[in-house]
Amino acid sequence: MLAKTARVTTADEYRSAVRRGARFSGPNTVTYVHREDSAGHRDGSPARFGFIVSKAVGVAVTRNRIRRRLKAVCYSLQSTVEPGIDIVIRALPSAATSSFASLEREVTRSFAKAKVLS
Repeated sequence: MLAKTARVTTADEYRSAVRRGARFSGPNTVTYVHREDSAGHRDGSPARFGFIVSKAVGVAVTRNRIRRRLKAVCYSLQSTVEPGIDIVIRALPSAATSSFASLEREVTRSFAKAKVLS
């Protein structure tokens, strides 16, 4: 499980990452990567992750399963992600029928495109 310091928690943090971050799309997710500028307060702090899984994805059981899968993928990649970055992953409705392995490949590919892996 991701520690509280490794999570995006407030609406303002989500909004900032989605509006100002670089966007990387896949068939099941959209990944937003927001790097603070050199004057930002996020320099040196660990990377933080947030997840958006709307009702369009499915019922509560399905949404929670997708969120848990995305958290597990991010937890496994957490040590390789550069510090000071906020990453928000939005699950698309097609994520409900995709396997854990395909979600893992897609998120890893998005992180590689964003050049956040060290």
